Amino acid sequence: MSRQKNSSSRRAFLGAAATAALVLPATSAWSAPFIRTSKNRPQNILGHGDYQYEMNHHWAQLPDKFTWQTTHNVAVDPEGFVYVIHEGHENQPDHPSIFVFDQEGKCVRSFGSRFQGGGHGLEVRVDDGTPFLYVTGYQQVKAFAKLTLKGETVWEKYAPMESGKYAANEDTQRQKVWGRDRFMPTNFAFLPDGGFLLADGYGAFYIHRYDRDANWVSCFGGPGAGEGTFDTPHGLWIDNRAGKAPEIVVTDRAKNRLQFLDLDGNHLRTMEGFGMPANVTSHGDLLMVPELHARIALLGLDNQVVAYLGADVERVTKGDSIRTKPEQWLDGKFVHPHDACFDNDGNILVAEWVGTGRVSKLTRV
Repeated sequence: MSRQKNSSSRRAFLGAAATAALVLPATSAWSAPFIRTSKNRPQNILGHGDYQYEMNHHWAQLPDKFTWQTTHNVAVDPEGFVYVIHEGHENQPDHPSIFVFDQEGKCVRSFGSRFQGGGHGLEVRVDDGTPFLYVTGYQQVKAFAKLTLKGETVWEKYAPMESGKYAANEDTQRQKVWGRDRFMPTNFAFLPDGGFLLADGYGAFYIHRYDRDANWVSCFGGPGAGEGTFDTPHGLWIDNRAGKAPEIVVTDRAKNRLQFLDLDGNHLRTMEGFGMPANVTSHGDLLMVPELHARIALLGLDNQVVAYLGADVERVTKGDSIRTKPEQWLDGKFVHPHDACFDNDGNILVAEWVGTGRVSKLTRV
């Protein structure tokens, strides 16, 4: 299988705690890219040791008739096609919110206009030998859906009212209303039994469990600052790397931490030191965490950082916002990574929460 706000926390984005505790020495090769030249063309090489990647910020070639509108998530299917969802402008209801690219970055199809104004989460999962696309939409969309890779709807669902966590009619009157009794789903994680977890990362802050037929089963978490509760549980993943019992990893974004739980939702441990972690995924021995505070963290099997990629934390989190000012972005540096995934060869695709949208490819050196 490939992979791959609440209103107050989004408004307070740049005022949140800016620095992460996992700071490497200033002399470390992790702290900045070095430059090499190939065929007289400068290239940014990021990372350290066995974890080095060549950065290309301009890999995705969006057709001229479309525009990026705050890119959110990215996923890869078994054949290597890359899927990107952007939030989209609700006043452009006919504009697609999902775009599909081949391995060279050429757009081959687009769909999903119903997610315009709230497009968010995106995952590819292989169900009984067939790959499908799982999508979430927040704000006035307030839905999650299973689609074919061509964009046809298998099912679409709304707030799980049986959970008892939502205001009356939240499943039918999907207005652009925020709150802890509202449904604003952000991301998925897929369980070994065929079911899945759904993070209500901008709404009630609960993690919902569904069976393989998308029937609601239970939920855990909820708002709070303690262990096993969350403040913007934006992303999640099932960590099933070799030699480890499967665990749920939740990005407790506003608290700048990861929480690890067993498959029943019981808290196991907390890992501090991130800068607004937005999502999480794994590939081989690596756990990857895109941080809105301007970097990608790669963790080894022991969950210690083996590399930071594209870090520009100090510049991005101090002073005025540059998310809508591409003239101030630096080649080889991230601004606000919102999601990242590995492709089938271990390369990395990154979607950033920036005004013009941006999808970068990091090719393993």
